[in-house]
Formats: sequence, structure tokens, C-alpha cells
Amino acid sequence: MSSHTIDELIADNGVRGRYVLVRSDLNVPLDGATVTDDGRVRASLPVISKLAEAGAKVIVMAHLGRPKGQVDAKYSIAPAANRLNELADFDVIVAEDVVGDSARQAAANLEEGSVLVLENVRFDARETSKDDAQRAEFAKELAALTGENGAYVNDAFGAVHRKHASVYDIASLLPSYQGDLVATEVKVLKTLTEAPKRPYVVVLGGSKVSDKLAVIDNLLGKADQLLIGGGMAFTFLKAQGHAIGGSLLEEDQIATCQEYLKRAEQLGCDIIVPSDVVVASKFGADAEHEVLAADKIEEASFGSNGLGLDIGPKSAELFASYITSANTVFWNGPMGVFEIPAFAEGTRTVAQALADSEAFSVVGGGDSAAAVRALGFSEDDFGHISTGGGASLEYLEGKTLPGVAALEG
Repeated sequence: MSSHTIDELIADNGVRGRYVLVRSDLNVPLDGATVTDDGRVRASLPVISKLAEAGAKVIVMAHLGRPKGQVDAKYSIAPAANRLNELADFDVIVAEDVVGDSARQAAANLEEGSVLVLENVRFDARETSKDDAQRAEFAKELAALTGENGAYVNDAFGAVHRKHASVYDIASLLPSYQGDLVATEVKVLKTLTEAPKRPYVVVLGGSKVSDKLAVIDNLLGKADQLLIGGGMAFTFLKAQGHAIGGSLLEEDQIATCQEYLKRAEQLGCDIIVPSDVVVASKFGADAEHEVLAADKIEEASFGSNGLGLDIGPKSAELFASYITSANTVFWNGPMGVFEIPAFAEGTRTVAQALADSEAFSVVGGGDSAAAVRALGFSEDDFGHISTGGGASLEYLEGKTLPGVAALEG
């Protein structure tokens, strides 16, 4: 059964004067009370705007960080909601709680075409509870804010892999619809998994290989090349027998990486690891650093315990050549510590190759999306930038996403 869309909600029943509860993704990085990357706020704006312009009374639910079921001011949704207000053409009200007096009163007084943002839903421990009854109770309190004729729209792709009250349980209580952002993400990921145009190149980075194991496992034999960068590359290099100094290593994953290298060869899928590395004397912007071959990491001029903090220029150019010759590219995870200029070139080169490529390209959310914005690229340079790093990976692992499944029930 396919999900109903937000356009169906507006066209079939109309939403003027009607409460619509929207699960959005406002989980943005903060520096104190300042939003340092508003990509997710901007991505959430179109659906909220569409409903407000149609005259709905919009109530937005979202989380920020991991407050562990406790009210914690540093995880308040207010900075993200205030940024939404700055970008919007409608009034945005921010509740002081989730389902308490402030939320109930603000909802009751909400006017047509206005938007109420509830406080961080994860301030209530029932949101993420493993107990079905507790989540259901919280979902009922959220639904009660919409009165007798409410509707629910899930537009938070970054949360659909979670079986949480505002993502999963709420969909059984109200007429439920798929937001445009979720619909687009699912369509894009189906393209990557069901019929990708070849050559199909997958670029994986980030710190831990363990975070990407299931993706690698599922894509072996589906992708033509898997390009491995970031901290996770060093476990692969160790699996090939190379000494890696003080670089990041997950020792318990060496055998798994060796198995993947063997399987890839059998399946005709190339796993490409860096041939050269930017090695630093320590982790920091002021660290000594030099480029070394991947099998010479411990021969750095400053000692044998150097840290690999980026792929080297030869590796970056090789990765770029695979990307520019591909017809489909998925990228998740930076190639190095892109926040420090000396270790950002690998990530920049990969991003530039994607920007220059005519391939169907997908940047898989999270740190990759943050990196392309931090490095000065326009989102328009890429085919699609996902808002959900974890959700994208779980979809590519072949898992069912609870929030998507709930809309199809």
C-alpha cells in the first residue's frame, strides 16, 4: 500500500482552519543558541509553508540532540524555531513545553496560517521509550492538540528510522500523510537500490567502519566501486597488512574488512582504499603534517605514531576520476577532518567531483551535507542532498524504516 501525500490532504479534504501535526527535522547543530548550519530548517520549510498557505493551523514536532528524556536548556528547540521564523513568511510561535499547559494553550489559540513549534519532543522520555504503551500514551497527548479533525504529516526523513512516538505511533491515531521531503528521499533511495544506472560508485567515509558495515555488506555486488576514505579507511589498510601508526583503528573489525575485500573480488566490485594519506603529528590545526604513501605511514618525519587525518592528493584524484566517470554516485561520510583546513582537501576534491559530474548524485546527509556547505558549495551543485544520514544508511542496508512503514499501514 502506498502512502498518501500532502497534496492529497490539501486537495481532498482541505486544511483551512484544520489542525495539522507535522513531524519535521529541526535537529541542527548549535553554538550556544546560534544555529551553525540551517540546512535542515530550510529543508523543512516548504511543507510547513505549503500547509500554512493553505490555511492550516500547523503544529510542528521535532527533536534536537539527545536530552535523554529530561528538560535540558542546551537542547531547546527554540534556536531552530527562531531560525524557521526568520526564514518564513508566516508567524511562528514557540511553546515552552511539549504537551503541557504552554503547548495546549498555544494550540488552542493558534490562528489559520500560523505555526506552533512544540518544545523538543525528546524532553519527554516517552518519545523514545522501548515500552509500546508509554509511546502510545505520549502519541495520544500529541494527537489531542489537534482537536477532533486533525491530520498528521511526517516530513522528517532524518527520524524515520526510529520507532518513536512522534514518528511511528502517532500515525495510527490520525489520518496520516507523507511529506514532500520524505517522499523525495524515498524515491531517491529507491533509485539507488533498485535500478541504479551504471557505473554505480559509492563513496564512504567518516570515522568508524562499524557504522557502515551493513551498508558495505548490502552493496557488495550492487555497486561497481566502493571508495573508502575517512577514519574508517585505516581499518581497511590494517586489514591489508599496513602499519597505520596512531591512526583510528577498530581492531575488532579487521577480520570483517578482510572478508569484505575477499568477497568484493569474487563479486567483481572494487573496494578502493587510499594509496596516500595526510599524516599529522597530533590532532589539531597547528599539527605538523605531511603526505605519505599508505604503506609508509609510520615513516613520518615527526615519528611513527602519526595520525592519518585525510586521504592524500593522489587518492583524492583517483576517487574523483571514478566519480566523474560514473552514472550514479552515493556519498556518505567525509574523507578527513574537514573542519581543519589542512585536512579538508580530500573531502573538497570529492565534493567538487560530484558537483562537476553529470551523474545522478546523492549526498547522504549528516556530516557529508554539513561538509559541502562548510566548504562553500551550493546545494544546487548536487543532484540530491539527503537530510537523513542514519535513515539513508539504514535504507541502503535493506532495513525497513518504521516511520515510512507507519504511513503505509
